[in-house]
Amino acid sequence: MLGAGGLEPVPESEVVGLDATFFSVPQQNHYPQTLFILLHCFPRFSAKPISRNSFTCALTHSPTHKYVYPDPVPEFAEHETQKFKFELFWKLSEEGVDEFGDDLHSVVDVCAQIFSEFLHKEYRGPGTLLVEPFTDMMVALKKKKLPGAALAARESLLWLQNFVDKDWEVWNSKLK
Repeated sequence: MLGAGGLEPVPESEVVGLDATFFSVPQQNHYPQTLFILLHCFPRFSAKPISRNSFTCALTHSPTHKYVYPDPVPEFAEHETQKFKFELFWKLSEEGVDEFGDDLHSVVDVCAQIFSEFLHKEYRGPGTLLVEPFTDMMVALKKKKLPGAALAARESLLWLQNFVDKDWEVWNSKLK
């Protein structure tokens, strides 16, 4: 008699040293005689119930240290926005003069404004980078019908990934 799904179980006596179940595919399915190995990823469960006390005890003895991020630093935000604006202008003018034309300054201003808002309100140091400001940049540039929205947003994101956390560390090391 065939098992579930038309598969025939192979006798356990043929399984040596594996925690697996073997099935053979019946010939009437026009498949060659093959064995499928279904490995069990988890250990088999025992009938012994899990004690809630031991689980709770393990949780109560675990460390509960919670890192609190500092508030955004307006001086850092201003400094970083100016650096970002200069370097984004340089990068975009280098990459696509034809793409931006006379709108390059407008594109950089929109990106810098959104970046500044992010630094002033959201950025609290390494580990707090978000993608939303860069999607906001692309949407704002498209709404204003400015060229190169995707390129400007991508270059802005790459710049942030390469510099902001490092600049934050340098900025805070000078304060100590």
